Amino acid sequence: MNCPFCDKGDTKVIDSRLSSDGQQVRRRRECPCCSERFSSFESAELGLPRVIKRDNTRSAFDQEKLRAGMLKALEKRPISSEQVEAVILRLVKKLRSSGEREISSRQLGEWVMEELCDLDPVAYVRFASVYRSFQDIQAFNQTIEQLKNDLSLNKKQANDVETEKK
Repeated sequence: MNCPFCDKGDTKVIDSRLSSDGQQVRRRRECPCCSERFSSFESAELGLPRVIKRDNTRSAFDQEKLRAGMLKALEKRPISSEQVEAVILRLVKKLRSSGEREISSRQLGEWVMEELCDLDPVAYVRFASVYRSFQDIQAFNQTIEQLKNDLSLNKKQANDVETEKK
């Protein structure tokens, strides 16, 4: 690797470690010419499926676009950036493990809504309102009612499991 300071091409690796999530290797390097030290990061280049949009055009999966959409829905909500990054990692992992070369934006949007529903119901409704292009209050009400039903069903199932444990 070339030195970013003097541009000589013979840097030496002096330390290698896995990053916190185990998906990257952090290498500490030193240039024998100028003695400067710097870090480089190495990760596997795995192709993600291309996204088929509603108008049938195809584009590369854009993790920043996903993050921006989620952050917009989560604006002013009590959710940490670590929680958002964990959701994004799960979604990327799901994309990779799907084995598909292409995935519809509809499917990707549904996965995002599933994650948001578990993370923050308000963010779920916000995201759904844009994703599903709500045109009136009735669409909001239907989504909120469905969410209430799903949450109460999940609560009932959790109570049933607790009762069975006793």
